[in-house]
Amino acid sequence: MFNGKSILITGGTGSFGYRYVTTLLKQYKLKRLVIYSRDELKQYKMAMAFQGYEDIIRFFIGDVRDASRLKEATRGIDIVIHAAAMKHVPIAEYNPMECIKTNIYGAENVIQASLSNNVERVIALSTDKAANPINLYGATKLASDKLFVAANNMSGGRTIFSVVRYGNVVGSRGSVVPLFDKLIAENSKYIPITHKEMTRFWITLQEGVDFVLKCFDRMQGGEIFIPKIPSVRIVDLAKAMAPDLPIKDIGIRPGEKLHEIMCPKDDAHLTIEYVDYYVIIPSINFFSDDYDLTKNKLGECGNYVKQGYEYESGTNVHFLTIDEILKYNSVAKADG
Repeated sequence: MFNGKSILITGGTGSFGYRYVTTLLKQYKLKRLVIYSRDELKQYKMAMAFQGYEDIIRFFIGDVRDASRLKEATRGIDIVIHAAAMKHVPIAEYNPMECIKTNIYGAENVIQASLSNNVERVIALSTDKAANPINLYGATKLASDKLFVAANNMSGGRTIFSVVRYGNVVGSRGSVVPLFDKLIAENSKYIPITHKEMTRFWITLQEGVDFVLKCFDRMQGGEIFIPKIPSVRIVDLAKAMAPDLPIKDIGIRPGEKLHEIMCPKDDAHLTIEYVDYYVIIPSINFFSDDYDLTKNKLGECGNYVKQGYEYESGTNVHFLTIDEILKYNSVAKADG
């Protein structure tokens, strides 16, 4: 899939982009790898970290809000991973138009640039907050998901678009694990959590990267791919990281949910369950009448879920124990 290809990653200097680049360079022989982001300092640091790959890696300063710059960056590109987003929930609540410009207008710019340059495949990264959203970040990512799914209508099969949706990435920048680590290092007298019943889906950075890589092989166009991953109780996370510190409930932040959803029950009639992931198929049919939606290009077979089924972090079949949380955290730290 990737050997000899030219690949572009928007938001490529973020946590996901960094790990994705590392994995691609280890496993494949790429023709070109374009890192597209707006932070020159992060690009400089990344260039220093990947010395020796100057003949492959190109760095483009640019914002996904800038359609013309994005069109330049996608010239000659075969595969696009759209990871750029404004994703901090409270900041998005206070700066709504900035979130809309990046997450919705930016998504449309990625689509148009990919269509203009005949990109082969595009996968956009989504979030569990896009399912039944109550915050602006989730609402903009839901709109982004809809744009990428519908883009298959415009491509005529020249470019295929799909979405990957997953939960909280352990230890990623801005997540709760680095915050707890910081408080522990500063000898905080307590660990603050926003609600004692709160749960979240939990995935390591490498697991997310590997899942996206696999979905490029699976995609037909228009699917939302969702991995089966464990949940964590935030109280258990605090106990695992700071067993000797008391826990203080500080109240739910603006736009925050108690539990997250990845497969809403309203989409149950479109949801197919495979061994280790789900697929929400598009409500608009992009496929031929004789195409079997329960079997993908890799020969993996699935079945439609029952009516009313919902994949939610609070009712998940797998919750991490204290020991498992510690293992996940150690893996995340090893990932960098």
